[in-house]
Amino acid sequence: MYNFNMRLKELRMNYKITQSKLAQMLHISQNTYSQYETEKHQIPIEMLIKLSKIYNVSVDYILCLTNIDVPYPEN
Repeated sequence: MYNFNMRLKELRMNYKITQSKLAQMLHISQNTYSQYETEKHQIPIEMLIKLSKIYNVSVDYILCLTNIDVPYPEN
């Protein structure tokens, strides 16, 4: 079973972004972001939304509720 923490790391690696750079983009510490990827800290909804915009995918994709990596249509 795939978990969303693995998906976070996979997306970051595919975009060739370091944890440090991504943390800067999210305005959080690198340690905080690392804890999201290692399941030591729950990721807030606001961070999921920001990540979905950075990676241009849906929140459902990040959460492994779908394997379709397209973003939601704009309203």
